[in-house]
Amino acid sequence: MNPQDRYALRGVSAQKEEVHKAVADLDKGLFPKAFCKIYPDFWGNDPEFCNIMHADGAGTKSILAYMYWKETGDLSVWKGIAVDSIVMNTDDMLCVGAVGPYTYSSTIGRNKHLIPGEVIAEVINGSQSFFNTLKEYGIEVHFMGGETADVGDVVRTIIVDGTMACRMPRKKIITTDNIVPGNVIVSFASFGQAIYETAYNSGIGSNGLTSARHELLHHDYATKYPESVDPNLPKEVVYNGIYHLTDPTETPLDAGKMILSPTRTYAPLLLKILEKHFDKINGIIHCSGGGQTKCMHYMPEGLRVVKNNLIASPPIFRMIQKAAGTDWREMYQVFNMGQRLEIFTDEATANELIAIAQHFNIEAQISGRVEAAPKNELIIEGEFGTYTY
Repeated sequence: MNPQDRYALRGVSAQKEEVHKAVADLDKGLFPKAFCKIYPDFWGNDPEFCNIMHADGAGTKSILAYMYWKETGDLSVWKGIAVDSIVMNTDDMLCVGAVGPYTYSSTIGRNKHLIPGEVIAEVINGSQSFFNTLKEYGIEVHFMGGETADVGDVVRTIIVDGTMACRMPRKKIITTDNIVPGNVIVSFASFGQAIYETAYNSGIGSNGLTSARHELLHHDYATKYPESVDPNLPKEVVYNGIYHLTDPTETPLDAGKMILSPTRTYAPLLLKILEKHFDKINGIIHCSGGGQTKCMHYMPEGLRVVKNNLIASPPIFRMIQKAAGTDWREMYQVFNMGQRLEIFTDEATANELIAIAQHFNIEAQISGRVEAAPKNELIIEGEFGTYTY
């Protein structure tokens, strides 16, 4: 079966076409080309300020945590799920210049028969632990509690989501409206071990996990953990891979923890970048849903983005592609491919951003450029071929 057909049969979409259509008529906020929706200062009613609220979560990564925990008894993987849910909010909001202080509220839905209180405690306490780490680097998050619901008729195992809010000066807002021909792109690695991380990070993030899970893991898990799979899925798209969760890999992590690597936050890095170079930042993109094509949703008209020097993809994405046989063109649309953050700026500033990243032990490099074009397009020229979107 064609890998693209398997992806569709699993009921997922990297581009979220139906979602974009559903929200097409909604208010785009004060800055339509901003990475997050930004509204007037409803509470303070100050024309110089604005409000931002964002909701996201760990997605189907929580299913992997469930399976790994059941296999090994390792509760620590649940802290990673808490981190995923938080970072998918903070790092989207950072793209518009929002550096906090933030408020955060968690929303957890569980099947109580399968997810005991000790797991819930690990998620909640893991959230606070991560906020404590962020505070050490100048990022302030106030944990406002949230909702934990026993909804076994709705959720097969557990889902971990969160909502984050921030009030900030409008003069500090970053949009992509200022991206112009001549800008260069700085890509920042999603893998390795940043100075604020406690272990090697595979770079997987929290997008494309349905594909990664089924393409990498052995079909044994369909029988062992039927609660981890939609019973309506055709057998041929369920756990097609060769790996068991504790199989070793070429990295310091086993296969399970490769896929479970907590989504890297760029918050400490971006705080320093915005403190020193705010006026030189023309746009920031968090390459989450849509992977390396994410920027296409935010480009001003008449621009061509050329990415011809991307950071070499780390092992996790090569493993997924080899297991699935997925076309590399689609891989770039689904996964971040080893760089989940990109900043558009001038070349001189780009080199200074790279130096800041090195301080945090995050690999970074100029990965491309912006050109004038009759219509918007993205060209990726890299180790796996040339693709136009």
